Amino acid sequence: MAVPKSKTSKAKKHSRAANWKISSPAIGECPRCHEPKLAHRVCKNCGYYDGKQVLVLEKEKDKESKSA
Repeated sequence: MAVPKSKTSKAKKHSRAANWKISSPAIGECPRCHEPKLAHRVCKNCGYYDGKQVLVLEKEKDKESKSA
């Protein structure tokens, strides 16, 4: 059975625990509307992903209903 030979000091324990950092999210630019967006996600501003429209946003629905 693995048993520690001596007590781990507070400094050693805290310095090891301090390395659990959170990284910032990868933010890129939408190629269609040039707004900042999360990488590999649908753009919340225009609803496009990978050059294809994935979401129909409320403001686009309003434009379509007014023009019809």
